[in-house]
Amino acid sequence: MVVTKDHIGGLIFLFLSVAYGYYARQIPMLPGDEYEPFHAQTLPIALSSMGVILGVLMLVTGRSDAGAKLSLAGLDFLLVAKLLALIVAFAFALEWVGFLLSTIFFLVVGYWILGERRPRTLFIASVPFAVGIWFVLAKLLDIYLAPGRAFTQLFGG
Repeated sequence: MVVTKDHIGGLIFLFLSVAYGYYARQIPMLPGDEYEPFHAQTLPIALSSMGVILGVLMLVTGRSDAGAKLSLAGLDFLLVAKLLALIVAFAFALEWVGFLLSTIFFLVVGYWILGERRPRTLFIASVPFAVGIWFVLAKLLDIYLAPGRAFTQLFGG
């Protein structure tokens, strides 16, 4: 069997999904939640299971051209590094400026890194999506999203 980029991608995706599933089972539940059909572990375990299935499918259906060599040419590691740094910045921003502002920041900068340069397009693609996700989580599902330390220090809320 010739190992290609498709196989390596599938293997990495499978590994991350298994690790995510392991840690999803470590999420603490309230007493009695184990008898409920949906609890804190339900969605993460479902996502992990789907990730494992997709990872295995990627391994099985990956191209295996006999003449294909594993080459790192054409891969943009600098772009990946920038996106990983953006994810870390998002994690820090989430604590300080809250979900809504940090998500807008994350999307705008992410689109910028990926090559979009028109400010109007950046904000039209980011703001409605972030506000929509915030609305679904905070208002429809009644999930508490902290406003961020800066907001609470400035406004005392």
